[in-house]
Amino acid sequence: MTAAPSGVRSGNLSAHDLEKSIRAGEIDTVIVAFTDMQGRLVGKRVSARLFSEEVGSHGAECCNYLLAVDVEMNTVDGYAISSWERGYGDMVMQPDLDTLRLIPWLPGTAMVLADLLFLDGTPVAPSPRAVLRRQVDRLAAHGLEPFVGTELEFIVFDDGYRDAWRKGYRDLTPASDYNIDYALMASTRMEPLLRDIRLSMDGAGMYCEGVKGECNLGQQEIAFRYAHALATCDNHSIYKNGAKEIADRHGKSLTFMAKFNEREGNSCHIHLSVRGTDGAPVMAGDREHGFSPLMEHWLAGQLAAMRELTLFFAPAINSYKRYVEGSFAPTAIAWGFDNRTCALRVVGHGQSLRVENRVPGGDVNQYLATAAIIAAGIHGIENELTLEEAFTGNAYGSDKPRVPATLREAAELFAGSAIARSAFGQDVVDHYLNTARVEQKAFDAAVTDWERFRGFERF
Repeated sequence: MTAAPSGVRSGNLSAHDLEKSIRAGEIDTVIVAFTDMQGRLVGKRVSARLFSEEVGSHGAECCNYLLAVDVEMNTVDGYAISSWERGYGDMVMQPDLDTLRLIPWLPGTAMVLADLLFLDGTPVAPSPRAVLRRQVDRLAAHGLEPFVGTELEFIVFDDGYRDAWRKGYRDLTPASDYNIDYALMASTRMEPLLRDIRLSMDGAGMYCEGVKGECNLGQQEIAFRYAHALATCDNHSIYKNGAKEIADRHGKSLTFMAKFNEREGNSCHIHLSVRGTDGAPVMAGDREHGFSPLMEHWLAGQLAAMRELTLFFAPAINSYKRYVEGSFAPTAIAWGFDNRTCALRVVGHGQSLRVENRVPGGDVNQYLATAAIIAAGIHGIENELTLEEAFTGNAYGSDKPRVPATLREAAELFAGSAIARSAFGQDVVDHYLNTARVEQKAFDAAVTDWERFRGFERF
């Protein structure tokens, strides 16, 4: 990856900028938000005046059950940090003022992302942003800094969200009628929505590179300029939430779920490179393939840790239905040069040399996935792991180790992982294992349409 543009982009706000906008009557609301375990943006709206006087410096409180619920916001057992026995107390959303920005699609509104603290001031370790911060700090101890780009796909429907809910998400009308990968004409029908999303994100301080059609019906990918790992993951959350809000305003809906139907799923390929903290490129070198020793160890670490850390790449039951041979979603844990059949695709050269992890889907929590990639890389560096030869050809038909096939398998591997415990801490491992168990238990208890169609009359 070459150097990212420097300087503050339009849409980013300093505390002084916010004060001026409040006094001018341009901003009346500040959203204080964070990303929860499921990758959703949650928080509260506060008056801009209160934010200026108190919340910006002292934070805002919220119930700590926000990191101890299932997808439907039901309280569930098994979390050490929050329970009925602990009284479901509060935690503090401490604003990170470096993330303050305008939200152009919401009138008079700014947003700031927050770090989570317990009331005694200690960080909430299982918070996704805290999990990533810890890995960034571990990498910094090696004199390294991570830069990330996430490629998030979604499917657009002509039905609004509330209509889709009333239909039980059945018989929805996709926004195109056929495969529109790179197609312009059919994608143009979506351009009022897509343009609104792109310009809105630019107005929120991001650098939108462009948009392209994808293979599934109504499927699109909007790309953003890479940045430091934490900034990219912050932007990812705001974009994902904002895209849904903007689609709703257009009377449409869109989904990031990994596998909506039997066609191609939604991916979230993650490109990551590291540099020295002095900005020097460190992955390129004079070894085979133009790699440095660090690049060899880094890539070997990704391969060694992939199966054990897949839970952080694929967090839901549905995630694993995306891993289908010949679907451009990976099944084989291998690396290759510009080879989309491998889980790890090496692209670029020199300063732009980087690794694309193709395992995450659109449902990924990007903080956790990026943290897992960094943890795997550190594992390779610290143990000076030897890199296997690049795979050539079709990895789908290879004898390489496979991506875990189910959430249950991924959770078992994560539970037994010394790499995960060393990198994240036992408290974080236990927290997200419980999340997986809750999801698995809910699915195991569900009676699906598939079962009814096969069993109602014929059994």
